[in-house]
Amino acid sequence: MVYPLVTVSIPIYNCEKYIERSINSVLKQTYPNIEILLVDDKGNDHSSDVIKRIQSEYPEKIRIIEHKTNQGLSIVRNTGIDHAKGEYLFFLDGDDEIVPDCIEDLYRLISETHSSIAVGEMIAKNTFKNIEYKIFPFNHSLKSLKENDIVFEHFCNGTWPVSACNKLLRVNFFRHNKIYFVKGLYSQDELWSFHTALKLDSIAFLHKPTYLYYLHGESIIFNKTKRNFENHQTIVEYFSKAYNEVSSIKKKHILKHLIIFKETTLTMQWKFMKDDSIYWKKNYKRLQKAPSLSILDYFSSFYSTNHKKKNLFQNLPASIGYKLFKWRFER
Repeated sequence: MVYPLVTVSIPIYNCEKYIERSINSVLKQTYPNIEILLVDDKGNDHSSDVIKRIQSEYPEKIRIIEHKTNQGLSIVRNTGIDHAKGEYLFFLDGDDEIVPDCIEDLYRLISETHSSIAVGEMIAKNTFKNIEYKIFPFNHSLKSLKENDIVFEHFCNGTWPVSACNKLLRVNFFRHNKIYFVKGLYSQDELWSFHTALKLDSIAFLHKPTYLYYLHGESIIFNKTKRNFENHQTIVEYFSKAYNEVSSIKKKHILKHLIIFKETTLTMQWKFMKDDSIYWKKNYKRLQKAPSLSILDYFSSFYSTNHKKKNLFQNLPASIGYKLFKWRFER
């Protein structure tokens, strides 16, 4: 049996405590033809020393690409797309790990279904509470999706996870369609997945855990700042740009996605910055510049009651919207 080369790309940035565990999980893969691409983004710990030591032990398996200066995760991921030697690419974060048969199972699925992407289930390992649970779940009735309109509809409905990690990707699909991560974004996975869905012809779902996502004190999910919410505003601008360029049916799906994304943004901002009401109102008004449901849309069965209700809550005068939002989440 022929095993095409798979590139596992790992960002190296202040992950000294975790990176050896991550690399070892790739070295232990049952799939026999893997290269590990470590993209050193010039952090301020000793991660570089750790990866150079490991590479000296596995020079035939591990490549290191060093950025001259810190570029951010988006550019690190783009380096992975451009420099992967494999026919397939898998993103793994430097503080996470994959199960031993992850790549083998995803390759088998992507090969059998002739898909451009195969995605597995993800398990969160909460190091604070010492518990495990599934995150970013997908519909277990799905095996695979074909045709772009169907794939895009399911993305906008939240059927498949936006995380760039834990997906086996056909590299040429992304190079050919020029699908890259936008520089400087914290929440780059959300926008990258949206741009992917606009072009994607097929995706397959593996109904077993393949990826272990570690929650710890340095996890981004616990360190939200104003920069994150400025990023969300930028993402909404990209959604809005796409809305003005696509077919009418895609416009409807984008509206659904926008409503949920706005709600998520406002909820997260409330959770992490609820004492800054002035900034919350400012972002609330900025989100109103994006496309939203029209009066006629409220008479359409295409949108659920939940979409219509959330859209209404998102388009009130800021002072009223703030009071209503506070009431909804503090009662």
